[in-house]
Amino acid sequence: MSADVTGPVRVLTVAGSDSGGGAGIQADLKTMLALGTHGMSVIAAVTAQNSLGVQGAWELPVEAVRAQYRSVVDDIGVQAVKTGMLASPELVECVAELLAGTDAPVVIDPVGVSKHGDALLAASALDAVRTELLPTATVATPNLDEVAQLTGVQVESEADMRTAAAAVLSFGPRWVVIKGGHLGSGGPGGGSAEAVDLLTDGAEEHWLRAPRHDNRHTHGTGCTLASAIAAQLAKGQSVPEAVRAAKEFVTGAIAAGFALGGGIGPVDHGWRFKPAEADYPARP
Repeated sequence: MSADVTGPVRVLTVAGSDSGGGAGIQADLKTMLALGTHGMSVIAAVTAQNSLGVQGAWELPVEAVRAQYRSVVDDIGVQAVKTGMLASPELVECVAELLAGTDAPVVIDPVGVSKHGDALLAASALDAVRTELLPTATVATPNLDEVAQLTGVQVESEADMRTAAAAVLSFGPRWVVIKGGHLGSGGPGGGSAEAVDLLTDGAEEHWLRAPRHDNRHTHGTGCTLASAIAAQLAKGQSVPEAVRAAKEFVTGAIAAGFALGGGIGPVDHGWRFKPAEADYPARP
């Protein structure tokens, strides 16, 4: 890594491109900018994606991913790294190897499916995620579907979130955030006025609660949270501080999420920079 420590705080995302701009690399870079850091990217896959779903996905060659990563880390340096969509066993293994040799906090978002239910990770890659990628994580941020995919634990209550956290921690991350946003949102667990996440390292627990906003435009929430955590870690915050700040940021972004296209619109990464009364015109 470059010895140069001058200039802005630098955060690297290794993920897939979302052509609709709501999730993936695009959401990561917007989040990093909004939180006062310089975002850089390693594109691991390209998707044809919009508000209605994912119409196509193409992973990049391992050589291209490795070259992008080395170009950034060896010259510019990084103070945190975040990963998202990695698609294949080969890409997971490549990125895990690169992360293991990088002296910076790592946030692993083990992306398995899109907001619309489209598969973004090959089933054959799950073992590599468990045994090679998750052990590199300072913080892992699975949602409930990804918890089930990785561990087999079905979360239907807050109590189940502890079981899920222990199962994920058994794969080696230092901390895990079990994202309980789907609890009480029409999924398992019934109705709830709060969106609840559990942050734990197996010894201490932090229950993070925020008001649940009645807004269907939530595309990019997972990418945004993980990138926000990485940005705050890069700025020197502790894991609990970083996750709390990231939760606050993504809660505001969800509240300001807006319609775009004919389906699920994105969260608003620029919500802090707009007047309180700012709004977008309704779309049919």
